[in-house]
Amino acid sequence: MAYDLITMGRIGVDLYPLQTGVPLAQVSAFGKFLGGSATNVAVAAARLGRRTAVITRTGDDPFGTYLHEALRGFGVDDRWVTPVPGLATPVTFCEVFPPDDFPLYFYRRPKAPDLEIDAGDLDLDAVAAARIFWVTGTGLSEEPSRTATLTALAHRARSGTTVFDLDWRPVLWNGTARTDPDVARPFYTEALRHTTVAVGNLDEVEIATGVREPHAAARALLAAGAEIAVVKQGPKGVLAVDRAGGCAEVPPLPVTVLNGLGAGDAFGGALCHGLLAGWDLETTMRYANAAGAIVASRLECSSAMPAPDEVAAALEAGAVL
Repeated sequence: MAYDLITMGRIGVDLYPLQTGVPLAQVSAFGKFLGGSATNVAVAAARLGRRTAVITRTGDDPFGTYLHEALRGFGVDDRWVTPVPGLATPVTFCEVFPPDDFPLYFYRRPKAPDLEIDAGDLDLDAVAAARIFWVTGTGLSEEPSRTATLTALAHRARSGTTVFDLDWRPVLWNGTARTDPDVARPFYTEALRHTTVAVGNLDEVEIATGVREPHAAARALLAAGAEIAVVKQGPKGVLAVDRAGGCAEVPPLPVTVLNGLGAGDAFGGALCHGLLAGWDLETTMRYANAAGAIVASRLECSSAMPAPDEVAAALEAGAVL
């Protein structure tokens, strides 16, 4: 049976402070969680009842074992999660200063195992058969992950729904790409050629297209190859535009933010759920916004992903209570 969703990209251990509003140097207690954007999206969709899997790599260490156990616990197939001898499973720390300051500290050196995904090891038949295939901009940051990502996209050849999460994190790129978007943009352009849905915030769409104004950026993403462009505008909500002329601009759901870091991944999993259900743009965006708002109201990411009844309740209430 084909998967509803296969994601490909980052995985790691999130170590989140159990104290909010406290600098990391003074934090004394942490919670350990499954993390990584592509992995969290697979978890979010699984929580909504979808059959999901993730393609990624871990270290051959106890944290890698933990990630396998966590994936299985969330109902995400881990058959394509393989170890890389000699590299450590990444960990990520954050600081939590609600409502809008959540610094991240990535420990992914000398190299993260999830950037060691090799094109020759991909199950391309499964990638082609999945109803949705999801890749990220971070997967383009370094070889061999870059070639593997582009190979998977080219093999899929826009069959089904192919989502490109623009996911621009300059700290995860090497050399001049950290400060010069022109170095990274050609890889984004190539990925967009194989993309049916492009998703990103204002910074990310500017990296991909050179355009920041939301409507212009959406048009640029469509011109680059996407059939649906989703531009997340922060406090202004989300804009979605498709090639058929459809347009939805949806405000955010009111929420008291505790930790905003997982909201985008919850949005992504719910976006996939709506696309699989065949909902119209506005319905899908409202649902995805609600899922993101629920996670923003919670401390953790993966284990905070909402179930369908929680999203339905938030939508009915018109807010996350």
